Amino acid sequence: MAQWTPSTWRSRPARHIPDDYPDVGRLCAVEKTLKGYPPLVFAGEARRLKQRLGDVALGKSFLLQGGDCAESFKEFHPDNLRDTFRVTMQMAVVLTYGVGKPVVKVGRIAGQFGKPRSSPTETRNSVTLPSYRGDNINAMPFTPESRTPDPGRLLKAYGQSAATLNLLRAFSTGGYANLRYIHKWILEFVNGSEQTRRYQALCDKITDALDFMGACGVTPESTPQMASTEYYTSHEGLLLGFEEAMTRIDSTTGQWYNTSAHMLWIGNRTRQLDHAHIEYFRGIENPVAMKIGGDLQGDELIRLLDVLSPANEPGRITLICRFGHNEVVEHLPALARRIRQEGRHVVWSSDPMHGNTSRTVGGYKTRRFENILSEVKIFMQILQGEGCWPGGVHLEMTGQDVTECLGGPAAMIREEDLSSRYHTHCDPRLNADQALELAFLVAEELGTYRKEEEQRLAG
Repeated sequence: MAQWTPSTWRSRPARHIPDDYPDVGRLCAVEKTLKGYPPLVFAGEARRLKQRLGDVALGKSFLLQGGDCAESFKEFHPDNLRDTFRVTMQMAVVLTYGVGKPVVKVGRIAGQFGKPRSSPTETRNSVTLPSYRGDNINAMPFTPESRTPDPGRLLKAYGQSAATLNLLRAFSTGGYANLRYIHKWILEFVNGSEQTRRYQALCDKITDALDFMGACGVTPESTPQMASTEYYTSHEGLLLGFEEAMTRIDSTTGQWYNTSAHMLWIGNRTRQLDHAHIEYFRGIENPVAMKIGGDLQGDELIRLLDVLSPANEPGRITLICRFGHNEVVEHLPALARRIRQEGRHVVWSSDPMHGNTSRTVGGYKTRRFENILSEVKIFMQILQGEGCWPGGVHLEMTGQDVTECLGGPAAMIREEDLSSRYHTHCDPRLNADQALELAFLVAEELGTYRKEEEQRLAG
């Protein structure tokens, strides 16, 4: 293939990148400024995540990836970041205990601003304006000023991402992630729910085990893994001008790394083989994910992997499956069979959110929680049947007390409840109780699979 540089993508067709900036010169100046800014993450961290994902690809670990649909400037607050981190930690505890494997924690956070849209424009009362495309591009109010792309928003997005990363590092390594605090990770608004009671019962078992280990001299002070956790960041690498500006040569290896996130993914709408996004992503050494839907055929998937992962390195590629609960049976088996036959190393992850956004109720876009659970369960069953490890989930979720997805455990969210706490800037998210219920489902399903495998090997 032709020689790669961070800018070779500019010679290819590019979808879902705004081309209507009124001042292109200012956009170029902002991108030049960003090239001089410090990296948000380091190449060594991205390499470590790739190693962890390599274990997932080989069936030794599980990937939990989740966070906001789209981060916003307005809702940026340390309490919101803390609560999302707490839900992730709760889910990781449930999964680790139930699946019996380490959980790799990756947030949709510290850079998940831009979103591809079905239409570049929106019409209200015969007035047509550019669509809202994320806070790093334009703003939500339906006015010409707000909807005009503003390059200065890229700088604000960088600043918010840096502040977010600083707080997340403090949470993950500063003592907040200590297993001795697992009872304190419960969010107030779900305290007393059925899922919280199940979680607390699990915490009691873990605490008893920690007490026994402590008596044997194994404590968080002597074993750092018990007092901290690895937490990585990810976002869709949509705005390639920003990603190019954050792409640097690693001084220790001489290789190119994107320093805006540990992992980036290619969207289902931008994975055309000869287009700009594939061209950009083939040249960076970060672990890369790719959303795949029902329109992707086996031959095309293999060609994409040939370009993105020619060395077939475990941990390099994560396939995030977004089919919808009604279509996963139709499309996933053939792709899984083809990957296994070709001997490709990939992480299989389920995105049960995007294929199940099929309803608008009272003007609110929503998802049914039962459909989300259904797709995850079918995803795991299909891959196990095809001899593949169903190694992850990819969720739009929040620690806030939101009413965005219909249904759920205990306190069912009804159609008339949507308007009470519907805060998302883009797509509906799981709240903490719903996310924890999904974690229990995955843990139970894979825990059963683990026991069956142990029995088979023993017999």
